[in-house]
Amino acid sequence: MYSFKRSERVKETMQREIAAIIREEVKDPRIGFVTVTSITLAEKLNFARVFISPMGSEDEKRNSFRGIVSASKYIRSRLGKKMRLRYIPEIRFALDDSPEHADKIHKILHDIEAEQETVKED
Repeated sequence: MYSFKRSERVKETMQREIAAIIREEVKDPRIGFVTVTSITLAEKLNFARVFISPMGSEDEKRNSFRGIVSASKYIRSRLGKKMRLRYIPEIRFALDDSPEHADKIHKILHDIEAEQETVKED
């Protein structure tokens, strides 16, 4: 039999719901395409750090992040109406730079591979 912590189930549901709220309900023009990459939830379910990854140029990313931070109370309010929890966690948003980090590593590995191929040819 599988046993899951309640906090894990809540975290997965929160991630899905927050992504839907941002995508469908938040009308801030600063917010572009944003992915909710992960959530860190306190054991007592009283605090959540939501990691987001906005797409676009640095200015667009910064504006998207500012728009989401300014809408955080609205997002928490909507989340409270969608989830059956006695207390909705305090939500703080943070930028997740792992996609850019992964792209940078991929590019470095690709460059190393290309360099090794040129060495083999010589």
